[in-house]
Amino acid sequence: MFLNLRSMRLAYSVSLVALLAGLAACGGGETTTEGETPTDATTAAGGSELSGSIAIDGSSTVFPISEAMAEEFQRANPDVQITVGASGTGGGFEKFCNGETQISDASREVSPEEIANCQENGIEMIELPVATDALTVVVNPDNDWVECMTLEQLSTIWGPEAEGTINNWNQVDPSFPDAPLVLYGPGTDSGTFDYFTEVVNGEEGASRSDYTASEDDNVLVQGVVGDTNALGYFGYAYYYENQDDMKAVSIDSGSGCVEPSEEDVLNGTYEPLSRPLRIYVSKQALEENEAVQAFVDFYLDPANKDFVAGTGYVPLADDAYSEAQAKVESGEVKTAE
Repeated sequence: MFLNLRSMRLAYSVSLVALLAGLAACGGGETTTEGETPTDATTAAGGSELSGSIAIDGSSTVFPISEAMAEEFQRANPDVQITVGASGTGGGFEKFCNGETQISDASREVSPEEIANCQENGIEMIELPVATDALTVVVNPDNDWVECMTLEQLSTIWGPEAEGTINNWNQVDPSFPDAPLVLYGPGTDSGTFDYFTEVVNGEEGASRSDYTASEDDNVLVQGVVGDTNALGYFGYAYYYENQDDMKAVSIDSGSGCVEPSEEDVLNGTYEPLSRPLRIYVSKQALEENEAVQAFVDFYLDPANKDFVAGTGYVPLADDAYSEAQAKVESGEVKTAE
């Protein structure tokens, strides 16, 4: 069942409660009863002594990971209030550089212009990888003519020259039916939009604009689920959450059809739609807000990467999280290259 766009956070909270309960039952979650010692994760997060607030915004792709981490962290630290928004990677950086948030979720690398904007406002950022995404092209489950698509076919559909001209499935491939091509995709503030257009169309931001666009991936999910002729793309977590109601398209980038999956991400064959997911943390907030420091430590703890896997994304190797933690400890600031 697809997620209701007006209750995205509630839906994730409900699913996360079930996930966390399952992890606890398997010994993977934080459980404390009278006479027992809190788990290492609870201790690392600071226990119940922490207080304060943390604001996170940005990528809707990274949203499920940050939401999962926030839910679990707040269970151990009920006096810390964490809000997680999803205004898109670009919108998140605007808020971050204005000092409205301490952490910015991003499905693409921060741009030199965004770094400069932050610097003008006296904000330094630390870039931290947190997971890998298999950006997923999806169609309606009743679509019986598409199992795999080439990058050339995707460019035929999504290139700027397709606007107003490529409106039918059989224009993409003569073997496809004479049926309207109904498109759903991220808006221009989305890092997913930037990444997809660059790798598929050869230039960031180069895309047709005559499609249903939204920064809310659940709107895109609803669109694809509701129309047999629909095609869309978004982060793997949204396919993972709704896989009974849609079909993932395998991608042929020149070496045969490869499906989006953890195995194909890890073996490097799901290219070029595999991409790193990141968070950007204010250095000042790390130094001045104990709750931010504890939450970032919790986020990067390899012991907690099951919360990444629970969203459908691929966790990093343990040493990658250790390297990220070393960047935090050294205060390594991201600069424009």
